[in-house]
Amino acid sequence: MTQTYRIALLPGDGIGPEITRVAVQVLETVAQKIGVTFEFTEAPIGGCAIDQTGEPLPASTLEICRNSDSVLLAAIGGYKWDSLPNAQRPERGLLGLRAGLGLFANLRPATILPQLVDASTLKREVVEGTDIMVVRELTGGIYFGQPRGIFEGENGEKRGVNTMVYSESEVDRIARVAFETAKRRGSKLCSVDKSNVLEVSQLWRDRVTAVAADYPDVELSHLYVDNAAMQLVRAPKQFDTIVTGNLFGDILSDAAAMLTGSIGMLPSASLGEPGKPGVFEPVHGSAPDIAGQDKANPLAHVLSAAMMLRYGLDLPEGADRIEKAVNEVLDRGFRTGDIMSEGKTLVGCTAMGEALIAVLNEA
Repeated sequence: MTQTYRIALLPGDGIGPEITRVAVQVLETVAQKIGVTFEFTEAPIGGCAIDQTGEPLPASTLEICRNSDSVLLAAIGGYKWDSLPNAQRPERGLLGLRAGLGLFANLRPATILPQLVDASTLKREVVEGTDIMVVRELTGGIYFGQPRGIFEGENGEKRGVNTMVYSESEVDRIARVAFETAKRRGSKLCSVDKSNVLEVSQLWRDRVTAVAADYPDVELSHLYVDNAAMQLVRAPKQFDTIVTGNLFGDILSDAAAMLTGSIGMLPSASLGEPGKPGVFEPVHGSAPDIAGQDKANPLAHVLSAAMMLRYGLDLPEGADRIEKAVNEVLDRGFRTGDIMSEGKTLVGCTAMGEALIAVLNEA
């Protein structure tokens, strides 16, 4: 009997619906190749949800996501909703989705595709072959710790306070996600902290080291965050998988992403407890200036679908097929406008999808 997987589709705003159409076509083609079925249910989020329901994350959308095996999210936001109060902005839908699904681990790959290596601002010999996965803790640390706020002291001087805090269980669960991720890759994990200064980082290092005992086949190393930032720029190929807290991960994942030279090619994943649906989405935004013009690059969303198969549904064969197809269409010289270079073939969103389908059907 064919296994059926329920996928919640959240096309969102701007170019979201265009790139979602391509990702669905790719997934349907891959499903035939690997003998599974995907059952898609579409729901609104972000600006389009505000227009339809007055809320960036309708309760019905969250319920559909909770009842799915995985969630494929495209992009949210746009100029149209920029004047709304902060609590009503489209981005609140994403925060609500993360909270509603209990997503605590963010996976951000930074892979230098050989066809696009010259798009990086670093020298070819430095970045060529780089393939990094940053695992960022998403729901703890200084962004959520209490107390926080701006307080006025007895002398009338204001004082800003944020609290960096992690419990043992919070560190343990993100460490396990990171070790499991490293096992799927090169079995090397670097934990990044600031344990020479911060007590919270001392606890972080102690717990990551303790969890490592359950993963003897994964090589564990530790770096202070300032050194890690320097090493990402100096010699990025030394890294395979990096795990770190919310603040450090926010900064390092963006730094690693820019090694690739094109944010339009980068997928991401947000994961919760095992067996619960994760959210898979491209790193880029909704690009409202080109929405509806068939100019969008769908490859980051297609690669997000590949991450969904690998990390969300445990279908690595399907993920491999998608990633190889992306490499092949780039080898054949197809480029959307954001990654166009001299001598290549300029195509739109639809044509890029057609090229992917053609390659997948050749296999």
